[in-house]
Amino acid sequence: MVALAPAVAPAAVLSHLTPGADVIVPLANGEPTAVLDAIEAGAGSLEGVRVHQMHALHDRPYLHGAHGDRLRHVSYFLSRVTRPAYWEGTVDLVPNHFSEVPLLLQRSTKCSVVVAACSPPDRHGYFSLGTNADYVARLIGRVPFFLEATPHMPRTRGANTIHHSQVAGWCESDRPLIEVPRAQPNDIDRAIAARVAERIPDGATIQIGIGSIAAAVLDALSGHRDLGIHTELLHDGMVDLVEAGVVTGVEKEVRRNRVVTTFCLGTRRLYDWLDDNAVVELLGVDFVNDPRVIARMRRFASVNATTEVDLLGQCASETVAGRYWSSSGGQADFARGAMYAEEGQAFIVTPSTTRDGTSRIVATLSPGSVVTTLKNTVDHVVTEHGVAELRGRSLADRARALIAVADPSARDQLTVAGRGLGLFR
Repeated sequence: MVALAPAVAPAAVLSHLTPGADVIVPLANGEPTAVLDAIEAGAGSLEGVRVHQMHALHDRPYLHGAHGDRLRHVSYFLSRVTRPAYWEGTVDLVPNHFSEVPLLLQRSTKCSVVVAACSPPDRHGYFSLGTNADYVARLIGRVPFFLEATPHMPRTRGANTIHHSQVAGWCESDRPLIEVPRAQPNDIDRAIAARVAERIPDGATIQIGIGSIAAAVLDALSGHRDLGIHTELLHDGMVDLVEAGVVTGVEKEVRRNRVVTTFCLGTRRLYDWLDDNAVVELLGVDFVNDPRVIARMRRFASVNATTEVDLLGQCASETVAGRYWSSSGGQADFARGAMYAEEGQAFIVTPSTTRDGTSRIVATLSPGSVVTTLKNTVDHVVTEHGVAELRGRSLADRARALIAVADPSARDQLTVAGRGLGLFR
């Protein structure tokens, strides 16, 4: 057994928070809850500290301005917790592609300290960041780490292990991980999924987002063979494909025979499956989401959702009705990578209408909406009514293809609008 420095109280982290410090926190279950509790409890002694994080899962008073400029949150992807705080003006939002977040943090912040949840140290003195590698993996050995070890965190493999000599301090807690149940697809989701799955060949490497359409796509792939997984997010539906032998990774060009991801979020079943699982590699997002890495994989298939598509093919995937809802994430990373991959395909999926019957395919994006994936990058747009193949087609042909997969009730109006925009006669 390696002799480790003893665990300390979570409040020991405060000694690392000098005026103007930038605290880096992994996303989702990578957040060390006891450590952040201690930081907030000591906020009265802080000056201008910023907490940088994507997709926070725990609501806290400081997110809503409880400590003013002493402690403020900077988000790189809004969640159900940070979204209302951003709308209130008490959280800042930095636009980004997920692959570039490590570089953004290194160039635009002091990277004063990383605080992160981890598994307990092993007999060799290594901590594992468990469900996460994300943007903090790049900072290991370059930035002080203050860790919170919990027995509920799975020990995973990859670029997310830290030797005790690289740790500025560590504490212990018994916090459970947050679980996100698998979304349940409806008939529309399944219709969209069937159209995607039939275009993904055996031996392809896949990236699939989260949500009900993603769950339906994974179900629809159950009859495929020798798929590979190279994805930013690993969730429960992917476990099913691995356990069924659908995913083997034998035809992957990058990290063959391995399931590659940069973070994991799901149920306890997923977390237990991850524990000491040699087939899964947690690697930094600057590798996993790098379009140049993705492009090296033949037959790469990317599947991501959007909220609105205009007749040019521009996809607004981070705003709803012109109001910020999330952020860009890795959608453009994977769409660009798939575009350059040999036989690569990128699918943007969406129901043809919102719950209230409003068309998601529109003549022009709603005021305030922002483009997440450029028209020049968008490959396929898939609704329950069909697949619009856009790459390499004229503006007129793109618009006609999109109208053809819109809800039938919206097609005449879209046709009139398309003529008015001069897209076709």
